Amino acid sequence: MSNQRPTLADVAATAGVSVSTASLAFSGAGPIAATTRDRVLAAASELGYSGPNPLGRQLRSGRSGIVGVVIGDALRRSFRDPVSIQVLDGLVDTLGVLGLGVLLIPGSTGPGAPLVDPLVESAAMDVAVIMWGSTPHDPVLTTLRRRGVPVVLLEGQATEGVAAVGIDDRAGMAVLAQHLLDLGHRRIATVTLPFDQARRSGPVDDARLAAIEWQVTRRRLAGVRDAGVDLLETWETPASLVEHGADAGRALLSRPDRPTAVVAQSDLLASGVVLAARELGLRVPQDVSVAGFDGLDLPWLAPDSLTTVVQPLQAKGVAVGNAVEALLAGSQPESVVLPVELRVGTTSGPAPS
Repeated sequence: MSNQRPTLADVAATAGVSVSTASLAFSGAGPIAATTRDRVLAAASELGYSGPNPLGRQLRSGRSGIVGVVIGDALRRSFRDPVSIQVLDGLVDTLGVLGLGVLLIPGSTGPGAPLVDPLVESAAMDVAVIMWGSTPHDPVLTTLRRRGVPVVLLEGQATEGVAAVGIDDRAGMAVLAQHLLDLGHRRIATVTLPFDQARRSGPVDDARLAAIEWQVTRRRLAGVRDAGVDLLETWETPASLVEHGADAGRALLSRPDRPTAVVAQSDLLASGVVLAARELGLRVPQDVSVAGFDGLDLPWLAPDSLTTVVQPLQAKGVAVGNAVEALLAGSQPESVVLPVELRVGTTSGPAPS
């Protein structure tokens, strides 16, 4: 008995039909009688034929059926962040209905790492999604454009010919900052997301502030300033993780002129500041108010619930998926900006007298 894999031609011969008719039985792409389809499928079952080679189908269609998702950070960090997970859930759910797979591509991290992951240079993908704040001169975006891969940009700077999905985070941060001002706070510090690929940690000066590359960080910082806040200090973190918020909180709340309020650019960073305040024996919000951004459910922070700006994480992923679908259909989707809203929790209160 031959061990050679049966072919579509073998199935057609066994069923007594042409190869093109047998192909229609598997693809469902054209007219074929139900009895003929049943005869072809019965022959396939008899021969142990599982279906056309997917690689051949891809070559014939000119598509891979894959959407490349450039995370922008190491995967080990991204999957500790509920924001990334919920957005990816919305995206993957949408793409799954379309029969598309996802290739996750990590960002360039660590000293000596290439600016562009080799997968961006060579992997087969029909559309690419760049998450978290690309710039027009981003080498990843430049590479994808050179390859002719359509791009959906999540929370980056709008660029001609690139589909963009974002949230009104600048306005949301302005509302959050105004909330703290209305409570009487004037000594306000902020804990930010990374400024660029360097992912530094610590206080920043004017020169560093002027050099922010990542648009999410820039917009959210601008929102605080839009409210008229003269920041006591700005602390940059390497990533949106609780431990980085705690490091920032310990430093900021140990100052002789410590802030009466800390506004963080993510809920994980804000929760780290809350934990640092508890560690230092400070009461939240009686001694210091803390606010974040994202609207995450953080039951482990009990009895506190964060004052935060809620963003529609799942809907953001769905919007990216819809943009992918439009690009595959040959149209250029319009940019989408989703609304956010303030949610007042237990971590903000009147400034201490």
